[in-house]
Amino acid sequence: MKFRVERDILTEAVTWVARGLPARPPVPVLAGVLIDARDTGEITLSAFDYETSARTTVPAEVAEAGTVLVLGRLLADIARNLPNKPIDIETDGNKVEVTCGSVHYSLLQMPVAEYPTLPSSPTPTGTVEGTVFTEAVGQVAIAADRGDTLPILTGVRVEVDGDTMTLLATDRYRLAMRELTWQPTASDQNAVALIPARTLSETAKTLGAVANVDIALGDAAGGDGLVGFDAGQRHMTSRLLDGDYPKVAKIFPSSSETEAVVGTHELVEAVKRMALVAERNTPVRLRFSEGQVGIEAGTGDDAQASEVIEATVHGPDLEIAFNPAYLLDGLGALGRQFARLAFTAPLKPALITGQDTIEEPADTSYRYVLQPVRLAG
Repeated sequence: MKFRVERDILTEAVTWVARGLPARPPVPVLAGVLIDARDTGEITLSAFDYETSARTTVPAEVAEAGTVLVLGRLLADIARNLPNKPIDIETDGNKVEVTCGSVHYSLLQMPVAEYPTLPSSPTPTGTVEGTVFTEAVGQVAIAADRGDTLPILTGVRVEVDGDTMTLLATDRYRLAMRELTWQPTASDQNAVALIPARTLSETAKTLGAVANVDIALGDAAGGDGLVGFDAGQRHMTSRLLDGDYPKVAKIFPSSSETEAVVGTHELVEAVKRMALVAERNTPVRLRFSEGQVGIEAGTGDDAQASEVIEATVHGPDLEIAFNPAYLLDGLGALGRQFARLAFTAPLKPALITGQDTIEEPADTSYRYVLQPVRLAG
C-alpha cells in the first residue's frame, strides 16, 4: 500500500474516526484504525469497538492499493503534529512508514485478519437538518442518566411518526423532550430506538456540523439492534440499548397555578451567583411574587446569598427549590431570550419552556420538566 494525502485532510479524518476508540480495548486490534486505499483515488478510515462504528472516505493520490491497521490514537497524534505538507504513507514489511517533509515515523502494523467485520451502512429512513438535529440532541441528552444503576436511562428515546421526530430522556430527577420535523423516506414511517446518550451526543456534534444527517431506524438499520447515521462522507452505526423505556410522558404537567416569564440570561446568571454559596447537594430557592423572582441559597451559619430580578408572574405567590445544576442545564438548553416556568405546587414537577418575547406563547417543541427539592423544616 502506498498513498499521498494532504496533512489537514488526514488529520481531520483520523481524528474523527479515532475519537471513539476505547482507552482499554478488550482485544488489542480494537485500538486500531483500518485504512483502505483504493485505486479510485481515495482512502477510507474505519474504527469499530463492537458497539459503535465510524467510517469516513477522503481523497488521496493512491500509488498502490491496500489495507493496513495501525494504532488510531497514535496516528491521530502524529498527524496533528506534522508540518503542513503532504503526507506519504506506505507499507514496508510489518511496518507502516509515515513521511512528511523531513519528519519520518515507522509504525507497527496490527493484524488486519483479526479485525472484526464492520457493520454495513444501513438504508436511511429519513433526513434531518444537521443544525436542528445537533441542537435537539443537545437539549435532550442533558437529562439522560450518567450512572449505571439503570442502564436504560442512559439512553435517548427517539421516536419517528411520519414527519415528526420526538427525542426524550430522563434520569428520574428531570425530563427533557424535543419535537422536530424531519423528512422520512415514507410518509407512514414509524420507528422507536433507544440510543446511548453519549454516542448520540458525539454523533450529533460531529455529523450535524458537516451536513444534513441521514438516519436509519428500525428494519432499515438491519433490524438487528442498530441505528445508522450518514452525513457527507462520514458514516456511523451504534448498537441500541435493550429494554422498554418507562412511560414518562405522563409526568408533563397538564395545567399550572403559577407561571413566570423571566429573561433567560438574567435568570441563568443569578442562579450561577447564588450557587456559589450552595453546598453540595443543597438547592437554590426561588420565591415568585408580583413582578419579581427572588433567588436565595445558603442557610443557618453557612454562607448565604440572595438576589431579586424582574419577572412577569401570573398566579399565586410561590416558593420552590431546585438543584442548581439541573436548573441551569434546562435554562441553558432553551436557546430562547425568555424562559417560562410553570408550577402546580411547590413539590410538584415544574415545566420550563422558552419564548422569544414576553408576550408570545411558549414554544412547546422543547419542554424540560424538573423535580423540585423538598426544603428542610
